[in-house]
Amino acid sequence: MKGLELAEKYYEAYGRQMLEEQFPQVMEQAAIGLVGQGSECFGFDDEISTDHDYGPSFCIWLPREIYRQYGEEVQKAYEALPQEFMGFTGRVIQEQGQGRVGVLCLEDFYAQILGIDKAPATIQEWLRMSEENLATATNGKVFEDRLGVFSSVRDSLLQYYPREVWIRRLVQSMAKAAQAGQYNYARAMKRGERIAAELALTEFIRESMRTVYLLNKKYAPYDKWTHRGMKELAVGAEIGDMLKLLYTVDPTEAWEGVSPDDYVYHLNTNDGRVLIIEAVCSIIVQELNAQGLSDEQDNFLQNHLQVVLGKA
Repeated sequence: MKGLELAEKYYEAYGRQMLEEQFPQVMEQAAIGLVGQGSECFGFDDEISTDHDYGPSFCIWLPREIYRQYGEEVQKAYEALPQEFMGFTGRVIQEQGQGRVGVLCLEDFYAQILGIDKAPATIQEWLRMSEENLATATNGKVFEDRLGVFSSVRDSLLQYYPREVWIRRLVQSMAKAAQAGQYNYARAMKRGERIAAELALTEFIRESMRTVYLLNKKYAPYDKWTHRGMKELAVGAEIGDMLKLLYTVDPTEAWEGVSPDDYVYHLNTNDGRVLIIEAVCSIIVQELNAQGLSDEQDNFLQNHLQVVLGKA
């Protein structure tokens, strides 16, 4: 069973009754759910994930003053809930997993993830936040929130970046993808710098994935889950499968005896990786055109940057 589903069933079976009967004054101001760090919050958990930070559990977020008044008492009641549920034993928590579930201060929860305890209000505040942290603050599910304070911050974040921030981040990711995949990879291979080429390939994969998330107006999770999450995207999901093919191609023979003057621009079409990179960029360009962000047809992402930037 997915951790998120287990958490909600556990709350419905024991948590709600505990709060309503023992802490009715707290219940009216609490938000309950499972959001934050951990694969189960993204819905990406599997059998491997159950070896740590997994088990019947949920979060109770309390506004700071309520947390100061009742936090310890509610936490004790939370810990007294049955440790076994639906065949699953209590949550095994690693050191780095401390403080992810149980009773949490609402403002501190957001501050620890975002750096501020509320939704960003200015362009600069938005720009200071990493996309990974925004994904972490908006994943999972809120089971109940009668006061609505926790959800109001969450809903503001889920409205996504202001357009200016979105365009700037899109241009940054496109620029990095073009530089790494459409320029540096080939130059490194021409020089026989295989490690540099692999680093460029990795950078291209990362930034092309982030570009796809941006085109979907979805926050990309941290690297471990970025590729996995692409399966759920409405636009460009097929790029995830194409990127996997990059690791099935051995480019060694394609570059043997190649001099810097042998190929126009960067296209060594004997290298299957180059063909995949160009195919990925072609899909990105098609989506830029479809969204009205660029009317250019050039496959080189670098040549779209100024046009896209002008759409801010």
